[in-house]
Amino acid sequence: MQVILLERVAKLGQMGDVVDVKPGYARNFLLPQGKALSASEQNVKAFEGRKAQLEAQNLETRKEAEALGEKLAGEQFVIIRSASDAGSLYGSVTTRDAAEAATEAGFTVARGQVALGAPIKELGLHTVFVRLHPEVEVEIELNVARSPEEAELQAAGKSIQELAAEEEAAAEFEISELFDDIGSAADVFDGDDAGPVETPEGQSDDGEEQPD
Repeated sequence: MQVILLERVAKLGQMGDVVDVKPGYARNFLLPQGKALSASEQNVKAFEGRKAQLEAQNLETRKEAEALGEKLAGEQFVIIRSASDAGSLYGSVTTRDAAEAATEAGFTVARGQVALGAPIKELGLHTVFVRLHPEVEVEIELNVARSPEEAELQAAGKSIQELAAEEEAAAEFEISELFDDIGSAADVFDGDDAGPVETPEGQSDDGEEQPD
């Protein structure tokens, strides 16, 4: 099926291009989203009559998107989730979660503008793409953690594996300190038992008086 594009569509073409697409893709996505028109002779003529207007509108929306993109690009958003000790999430982080995190931080981002390279199912820092306009795409970062404190450590560059290793080392140190304290206490008691027993003058250790 041939359609004429009303805006740039990734991996398909630029505004005004007439391209061949699968009928299902056209009917289910391009046409209802207003991204294209069926390339009938009547629609092609109609597009030519509106081309200047469409280009001007596209330029305006692109400028707005670029302005937002300058502020949004590189931003990091924290998402708190439950996870196992190994860092595997109980569930996954979705495009809706990413859009809501950005919106809560004051940016206008719709779920459909977020593109995940792969499902996010692990704690850590994840790069996500946001398409603000057919010609404007920026990267943001999702900091997925179990707590705000953990998110801060991850933002500082520590991985979940490093955090787990530090916690394990701290626990081993506490156990070692505990055994050291117990050992020191035992040494004190042993020292008290081993000391000489003083007796009054003229009396033996068993309490009997000694002859002069």
